[in-house]
Amino acid sequence: MLMGSAAAVIAYLLGSIPFGLLVVRLLTGADVRASGSGNIGATNVLRTTGPLAGVLTLLLDLAKGFLSVWLASFMTGGSELWMSAAALAVMLGHVFPVWLQFRGGKAVATCTGAFLYLAPVPLLGVAILFVVLVWSTRYLSLGSVIAAGLLPVACFLILHPEWPLLIASLGSAVLVIWRHKDNLSRIRTGTENIFQFRRTVQ
Repeated sequence: MLMGSAAAVIAYLLGSIPFGLLVVRLLTGADVRASGSGNIGATNVLRTTGPLAGVLTLLLDLAKGFLSVWLASFMTGGSELWMSAAALAVMLGHVFPVWLQFRGGKAVATCTGAFLYLAPVPLLGVAILFVVLVWSTRYLSLGSVIAAGLLPVACFLILHPEWPLLIASLGSAVLVIWRHKDNLSRIRTGTENIFQFRRTVQ
């Protein structure tokens, strides 16, 4: 119990590290929150700062998700309960970072990193769907929402998991979809940004 709780706290603190903010500040001296959508995630970093910063942010946000669940596994002897708790905790840290007055990102990359360790096969399935959707629609947000929404379904159908993993996947889906509510509104009005692998905000 003690080690599991410690792992969850560590996961939240790791999730709270605002890599997008740090990468942009290191490379340009700017505050990414003052540009584009104001988000600290990889998509806004890409649009405002360029591919190098965007890819670095993506990889670091993936890594903190993966590391958090790996640490929980190491600290608890592979407890699915605490690994699942760590997956949710690292996402909550990214969305509500203690260092940024609880105003963070949308947790897509962090969720991906966490489930890369926790449920790699279901994640692969929804990742393929994500790529197809983004390629066909050019909307990263739509791909993220649909992939997140289907993650619990994929986990259930492929793994038949115990309740902790199922709750973690459901919670992750709800969090990602909720964080994209403004994007969904813009898709409906035709004002959502399309994906381009280059800087688009001057």
